[in-house]
Amino acid sequence: MKLGRIASPDGVAFVAIEGDPGNETAREIAEHPFGDPTFTGRTWPLSQTRVLAPILATKIIAIGKNYAAHAAEMGGEAPADPVIFLKPNTSIVGPEAPIVRPASATRVDFEGELAVVIGRPCKDVPAAKAKDVILGYTVANDVTERDQQKYDGQWTRGKGYDTFCPLGPWIVTDLDPSDVAIKTELDGQVKQSSRTSLMLHDIGEIIEWVSSVMTLLPGDVILTGTPEGIGPMVAGQRVSVTVDGIGTLSNPVVDK
Repeated sequence: MKLGRIASPDGVAFVAIEGDPGNETAREIAEHPFGDPTFTGRTWPLSQTRVLAPILATKIIAIGKNYAAHAAEMGGEAPADPVIFLKPNTSIVGPEAPIVRPASATRVDFEGELAVVIGRPCKDVPAAKAKDVILGYTVANDVTERDQQKYDGQWTRGKGYDTFCPLGPWIVTDLDPSDVAIKTELDGQVKQSSRTSLMLHDIGEIIEWVSSVMTLLPGDVILTGTPEGIGPMVAGQRVSVTVDGIGTLSNPVVDK
């Protein structure tokens, strides 16, 4: 199932997205998409709606340096354990929403990633049971002000600006995330190209590690790390992240 969030002439709604690409229908979900969703009976052609970020998370937990080649390009060794940090939920935007470079920015980078969306409250989840707490998967861009990240020595400011966590276009509930292609393009030129099988810590390990630290709530988003090839983007450019089996998340870049 594809779960999304749209703005239609009738308001904002969670929806199931059905039909062939280019001819999809958005079917309104009553209340929320967790558990076994029920439907109101209202539908809209997806082309006549605006696709929003598919979820508004309580928190965004991100994994740093989860691909060996990315750790190397950042000038360090791959960490033995998952490195976790938080992004505020106010950084979330949806497809086609501008990524806004702050006035204080010097270098703002793209970081294409696979994201996990949590489906129920959970704590201390064994890796082998991680799939039981997952709602599905979406595409993310962990936008980073690189110079501020280095200057501060911790990552909250450099990764926490409004618009610095594009998500979308929807959540796919039946994806096998163990070996899917991930690609980031800047103005149509491929900058990142890798596979999730190259993660140092897989989805189960990540959920076990994170849930040993904090309770996860429905809708929480875990960013699973970016592969090598990160780089800067400037106003007037467009960055697009594609994860096979999900789709493409595309956003223009503007200056504040």
